[in-house]
Amino acid sequence: MPSPNAESTAFRSALEVIRAVEPRVADAIGAELADQRESLKLIASENYASPATLLAMGNWFSDKYAEGTVGRRFYAGCQNVDTVEALAAEHAKELFGAAHAYVQPHSGIDANLVAFWAVLADRVEAPALKKAQVRQVNDLTEQDWFTLRRELGNQRMLGMSLDAGGHLTHGFRPNISGKMFDQRSYGTDPVTGLVDYDKVAEAAREFKPMILVAGYSAYPRKVNFRIMREIADSVGATFMVDMAHFAGLVAGKVFTGDFDPVPHAHIVTTTTHKSLRGPRGGMVLCGPELADQVDRGCPMVLGGPLPHVMAAKAVALAEARRPDFAGYAQRVVDNAQALAEGLLRRGAKLVTGGTDNHLVLIDVAGYGLTGRQAEQALLDSGIVTNRNSVPQDPNGAWYTSGIRIGTPALTTRGLGVAEMDATAELIHTVLGRTTPGSNTDGTPSKAKYVLDPALADKVSRQATDLLSAFPLYPSITLA
Repeated sequence: MPSPNAESTAFRSALEVIRAVEPRVADAIGAELADQRESLKLIASENYASPATLLAMGNWFSDKYAEGTVGRRFYAGCQNVDTVEALAAEHAKELFGAAHAYVQPHSGIDANLVAFWAVLADRVEAPALKKAQVRQVNDLTEQDWFTLRRELGNQRMLGMSLDAGGHLTHGFRPNISGKMFDQRSYGTDPVTGLVDYDKVAEAAREFKPMILVAGYSAYPRKVNFRIMREIADSVGATFMVDMAHFAGLVAGKVFTGDFDPVPHAHIVTTTTHKSLRGPRGGMVLCGPELADQVDRGCPMVLGGPLPHVMAAKAVALAEARRPDFAGYAQRVVDNAQALAEGLLRRGAKLVTGGTDNHLVLIDVAGYGLTGRQAEQALLDSGIVTNRNSVPQDPNGAWYTSGIRIGTPALTTRGLGVAEMDATAELIHTVLGRTTPGSNTDGTPSKAKYVLDPALADKVSRQATDLLSAFPLYPSITLA
């Protein structure tokens, strides 16, 4: 274990060096730590990385180019990069029980693109791939994309709809995945909000996708990956799971059996932050049949790997292999369920009526608000959340009708079920006392809202008081 002052010394020294060059950057870094210490961070996709993980990103690995893979680089002098990349992959394979791990993706989107192209490269013939490289991507029209998809095997993707909790990278038109694939979505039951596997199977039989995608960014329940694999097999689709949000629950063995995607999927993607509590980055897991294609992620999709981030991934994955991580993962779910129960007791409307995982989705229409109004009112009150669509959202993806909240970060700080009930009270108080505002012409506004500043200040102080017993990075003092 480090000495009591080692972490403080490390970060204070780093800020001193930065301040000598650009003091405003040093000030912003210090202000960010102060803000995070004082706010109830409830964004489901955020967490707090350990000091060791953070420090692993600030070093000389940042200066290295390392295109290629371990032992097969296009640059000399990568022996130390090989060491950290191999360690990160080893930890990932052991942690998730995967045959192969590719730890180079810079983000979850990059990981998904690597997976998509690996599947395509495995399925289509080389001449068609060459045609895909004739023109610059930005010059292609919608008709060009249609023609290209047809030449590449008329590839199709079936994934969860955005308003049901899916992700932009699962084939939606604004994202490159929506250009690459002819996409169709499966939703959730309009009454329960749950995935209807019979409807998914029906859509798969009708659409015959090349790739069936499971995974989500705002679905508060487990997914049965065994059933989804059976659906994929029935139509000859490659089954891909994006577990970016719940990877920590898989690593911590909270999700096992039918709910662990790794034994069931052909290919699995994830981020390394969120519930996994590592650095911002991505990763791909797969079996041996796709390993060679996945390892071509650079230069197929990625630019040069980020060795300093791979070093941090190795540290974080090593931390996740420790026995205490399983306890952390279980507490994340326990806290999310306690938060959901606290909100329900106070009359909040939750999508699916609760949660099985790390996140809760509040339908704020019950408070007479849009998601944008609720998000900002909560932020004014020291509670950091993000607005999110709900199924069949009448307000669309910008204003939304929902607020997504999650417990990974507060659980890292040590808050438990009692504090979750107190948090539910603060959220309900703010939303219940916020009213919609009006535009200058008197028409109703979807963005403006009215909240008594005195109440916002009171709740903010209560949030700070709640957090005072659970200091963030208690070993680090910057003053």
